[in-house]
Amino acid sequence: MQSSTKKQLERFLAEDIKSGDITSKLLARKKITASIISREKSIVAGVAYAKEIFTSRKCKVAIHKKDGQTVTPNQKIMTISGDTYSILSCERTALNLMSRMSSIANQTNTYVKKIHAVNPKVGLYSTRKTAPGLRIFDKDAVEIGGGHKHRMSLDQTVMIKDNHIAASDSLYDLVKRARLQHKKIEVEVENLDDAITAAREGAYIIMLDNMPPGKIKKIIKALEQLNLRNKVRIEASGGINHSNVTQYARSGVDMISIGKLTSSVSGLDLSLEVN
Repeated sequence: MQSSTKKQLERFLAEDIKSGDITSKLLARKKITASIISREKSIVAGVAYAKEIFTSRKCKVAIHKKDGQTVTPNQKIMTISGDTYSILSCERTALNLMSRMSSIANQTNTYVKKIHAVNPKVGLYSTRKTAPGLRIFDKDAVEIGGGHKHRMSLDQTVMIKDNHIAASDSLYDLVKRARLQHKKIEVEVENLDDAITAAREGAYIIMLDNMPPGKIKKIIKALEQLNLRNKVRIEASGGINHSNVTQYARSGVDMISIGKLTSSVSGLDLSLEVN
C-alpha cells in the first residue's frame, strides 16, 4: 500500500477521533475480539483498507472475505483482536469506508454483468464524479467491481470537453494544439461533424455525450464509411442507467462511462460486533 494512501487513512481516523474517543476511554483497557458483519448480500470492497486502519493501531486482523468476493447476510468479513480502545475508536472509520466502497463495487458489478451479457468487449469506466478526498478509494471500488478507473486526475489525460471547445477558437485548432504536446487525447463531441474532425485530427477517444443509442450508431456508421472508425475508441456517456445500459452496449461503442457509479452511493449495511 502506498504511503500516500496510508496517510489518507490516518487523516480519516484523525477526523473522527480528534483529541480522543472520550466514550471508549471510560472502558477498561483489555483485549477483545470483534467481527465486521454484512447485513446484505453484496460484493465486498475496502477490506484491505479496513485492515490497514486496524493494524495501524496494533490490532490483529483475520480476513474471511477478500475484496471482490460476495458476502451474504450475517456473514463475517473480518475478525479483529486488540485493545478495546483501539478497536472501538477505529470502528466507524473502517465501516464507513467499507460500506461506501462495497456499494460502489456492487453497483459497478451489476452494470458490468448487463453490459457483458450483450457485448463482453465493452468496458465500463468511472468518471471524476467522486467525493473529494475519496477518489483513490472510489475508483479502486469500481475496479474491484469489474470496471475501469479512466483518468484519476486532470494531469493524466487530455480530455477536451464542451466548455473547452466553447472557450477556444475552434475544435480543430484545439485538437491540433493538444496533439503537438500529447500522444493520446480524448474529445467530447455533440454531433457528427465534430466526431469526424476529432477522428481526422488524431483523437484517441471520442466521447459521445448524452446521445441516444440510435444517434451513436449513425455516427459510428459514418466513421466506418470514412475509414475512421478503426482509428479511435468510442465512448458513450451521460444519461446511462440500468434500464438503457444494454442498448448502449449494443450500439457499437468501446467504452461506457457512468458518473453515478461513484456519485450516487447508498452504502452497504455493515456492523461491528464485539464477540
